[in-house]
Amino acid sequence: MANQPGNTAPLPGAGSASSTAAGLDSGTPGQPAAPSFEAALAELEAIVARMESGELPLEQSLAAYKRGAQLLQFCQTALQDAQQQVQILEAGLLQDFSSGDTDE
Repeated sequence: MANQPGNTAPLPGAGSASSTAAGLDSGTPGQPAAPSFEAALAELEAIVARMESGELPLEQSLAAYKRGAQLLQFCQTALQDAQQQVQILEAGLLQDFSSGDTDE
């Protein structure tokens, strides 16, 4: 399982050393901070592509699925947070614009 032909790069998150490559385990001391949304999404897309290609053995497929589920949760949370921030900003901007228009 180490280096199979056509599988020279380890699956992101599959090995113990790279299990926090995107930093999703930021609660652990010494671990990097959470990745950007874009980095997590790119890693998730790469995992999906590798799984869809059928090149992964069962053990790596299971590890990839687990990592993909973690990345999906991270991305969904990031999107929800961003959506909430946009709603707050829009509400504040709409109030500011309506109060600023009475200055004329």
